[in-house]
This record gives sequence, structure tokens and C-alpha cells, in this order.
Amino acid sequence: MIQMVLEETEERMTEAVTHSRREFSTIRTGRASSTLVERLTVEAYGVEMKMLELASFAVPEARQLLITPHDPANVGAVEKAIMKAELGLTPSNDGHAVRLTFPELTEERRRDLVRMVNTMAEDGKTRLRGQRRNARKDLDDISDDGGVSEDDIKHASQQLDDLIHRYEAEIDQARSAKESDLLEV
Repeated sequence: MIQMVLEETEERMTEAVTHSRREFSTIRTGRASSTLVERLTVEAYGVEMKMLELASFAVPEARQLLITPHDPANVGAVEKAIMKAELGLTPSNDGHAVRLTFPELTEERRRDLVRMVNTMAEDGKTRLRGQRRNARKDLDDISDDGGVSEDDIKHASQQLDDLIHRYEAEIDQARSAKESDLLEV
């Protein structure tokens, strides 16, 4: 029973770290990257679809992203979705594809983006702490039901602490990588 609680918690913590990394990838660094627009929803064919399902992406230059819809009829819908997302980028439409040019980031903007990344990292750590809190509650419930020694519960609590330290370190590592990427000129 204790092992099951620990395994579930580890799985949820892994998901929290993955979520944090995905969040970090939505922050643009001045270099073109399709991760900024892949998850945007586009209304095409009367339904909402992810841009990833609707178009292909290319990076012809370091600061330029070319989005080519599989069906040229969707170029306007892709452009509209980008405008609606308020990414701070102005799309240009040539009738076949949408081109996004990423401007050079100012020092002040870089600092703002670093603050955003730090906030996202803290949110990820808060999710981890919530998972630990839920697991501790489950362990307390198991302890109250009896049949499990106090030493087993203490050992499981120590394993929980080790888990959270490991996953917090993963978030910190991803945060610092993104931060150095943002501050690189």
C-alpha cells in the first residue's frame, strides 16, 4: 500500500516537471522556435484544431519562423490565431505561408522573461509540494488504519522527501537552462 502511494506520487511529480518544462518552452528567447505557436488553437474546417495538426514549421533564419498550413485555405485562420494569441509578434501572410519575425530582445525584456520563468518554476515546485502533501495525507491514513509499523511510515516519508528534492532539482535545472538561454546575447 505504501509503495503504491509512493509510485503514484512519483508519477504525478514527473508530470509536474514535464508541465513546467512545457511552460518554459512557451517563453521566446529571440530565436525562432515553433514551440511558441504549436499549441495555439486555430479554427479550421468549422472546428478548433492545434496548429501542430494543421501546419508544418520551418526556421529559414535564426529569428524567423515559417508556418506553412497543409491546406493553403487555412493561411488566414493561422494568421488570425497568431494575432489573437497576442504573442507580441506580427505575422506576415504571403498567401501560402505565414512568416513570423522575432525581434531582438532588449535587456529589460530579457529580465522580465527571466522573472516569468522564475514564477513558472515556483508554480511547478508548488505543484510538487501539493503532491507531497497529498501523499503524506495518504500515508497518515494508512498509519491510522493500522497494520503498518511507524518505522515503515517514517521510511516512506523520507522517500517522499528524497523524491521532492530530486524533482525540485530537475525544475531548477530546467529553469537555469532557460534563464541562461534568455540572457545570452
